[in-house]
Amino acid sequence: MGKALYRKYRSRALSEVVGQDHITTTLSNALAAGKIAHAYLLTGPRGVGKTSIARILAHEINGLPYSEEPHFDIIEIDAASNNGVEDVRDLRDKIMSAPSSAKYKVFIIDEVHMLSKAAFNALLKTLEEPPAHVVFILATTEAHKLPETIISRTQRYGFRPAVPEKVEELLRTIAAKEKITLDDDALALIAKHGDGSFRDSVSLLDQASSMSEHVTLDQVAQLLGHAPHEHIAALRDSIDAYDGTKSLAAVQAMLDQGYEPAMIAAQLSAVLREEITTQQNSHKTRRNLDLLRQLLDIAPAHNPRALLEITVVRAATSLQPDFTEPTSHNAAAAKDTTQAAAPAQEPTDSTKPSPKQKTQETTPQPAPKTRPPQAKSSPGETPVTPQPEPATTSTAATESSADDDAKQLWQAVLQNLKQKHNTLYSVARMARPRLNGDKLSLELSFAFHKKRLNEPQNLAILTQLVESERGKHTRITCLQAAAPAQPPDEKPDLATISNIFGSAELLES
Repeated sequence: MGKALYRKYRSRALSEVVGQDHITTTLSNALAAGKIAHAYLLTGPRGVGKTSIARILAHEINGLPYSEEPHFDIIEIDAASNNGVEDVRDLRDKIMSAPSSAKYKVFIIDEVHMLSKAAFNALLKTLEEPPAHVVFILATTEAHKLPETIISRTQRYGFRPAVPEKVEELLRTIAAKEKITLDDDALALIAKHGDGSFRDSVSLLDQASSMSEHVTLDQVAQLLGHAPHEHIAALRDSIDAYDGTKSLAAVQAMLDQGYEPAMIAAQLSAVLREEITTQQNSHKTRRNLDLLRQLLDIAPAHNPRALLEITVVRAATSLQPDFTEPTSHNAAAAKDTTQAAAPAQEPTDSTKPSPKQKTQETTPQPAPKTRPPQAKSSPGETPVTPQPEPATTSTAATESSADDDAKQLWQAVLQNLKQKHNTLYSVARMARPRLNGDKLSLELSFAFHKKRLNEPQNLAILTQLVESERGKHTRITCLQAAAPAQPPDEKPDLATISNIFGSAELLES
């Protein structure tokens, strides 16, 4: 039986470890000075050399030549399958016995984060004050799951993901020794797909070498399940063209050929990331960021195929801008037009009195001041006549249209909210929506309603429903309307109290 390449070319000395110089240098200097800690903690992503360095360190501590064969005084324990308190108690019994032939008895505990809480508690005292002949080497990919009491009792070494250049260098060395010929593009794709893991990259090279005598980029892409580049480019072009039909057809064509939705999403995400780093169009950048965020949900989805189709069609149809980004000439013209029309603009929504405020204005308003008489023009001058206010009608129509859009949007949100979150619906229906670009303001009469809607979980539900209806990012702000003044003799009736608490049923005493 053949031996896997990642096992065949496993590092056998600290000097052979690639990409972790900050760790190998420190350990080499400590060993040369005879400074041996009682416990080491090796943390980092998979396939970067944690287990290899643990084995090398165990042999170096004892002054033994490296060997793949098991040694009686170097005990490796897989915490994933030996994670109970009884296993740790058995370990404590083994610790008490002296090493048979080596200077130290070294215990390598791999994936130590898999130990149970009771097992950690049983190990704690032993790890803090072990016998002089015992050294612990703990390794884990998820250091955040370890108790701080364990971490503080060890010397921690953090491993870094391998950079593509180092991975390519290692792959090229192994390929030369194994007489594997491959294109540089194929080598780069293997290193990139390894995602910072030497082991994954070497395993993929081992697999690709079985396809043909000369490994090409297309063969590696086929091995990884990558869709052809031209298919991804066609999908990207159809999204940019806001063509939902072509976008869906492009996705279905790739799915029908057997390409996985998660891989299609990953390839499209790579294209979007590249565009974000190079383009200057701010609207397109925001649009790409929104699509990129949605593509992250494809892989873990219960039905990734359907979610990918929905995401792509929504990106191609719902995010089309309703404005044209102004050039420098258009921007200057727009600024002049705005300044010219400024006197004719009506008050904004924030300055208009609400209907409740109008009904409670009991004092008569003072008569408007008359303008002073204008100076008479000279005989040679043409008298200036006041210009009509053309912007008034258009501004009012725009505001009315915006109010209608906000009401329609909010009614659709309330319908969905009523089906799934009835309690939240009873409060949300009290809000008066105002839509201004990407900002939706919800005006509420009572602080209690505002507080309920501002709760993080409720605000997240509303934001999700609103963005689902609009198809783009929307920021929701809850505001409290000015409380109307109440006559001193008037007391709130049951209907008012019921309205405050969302039409709850009240019983009279």
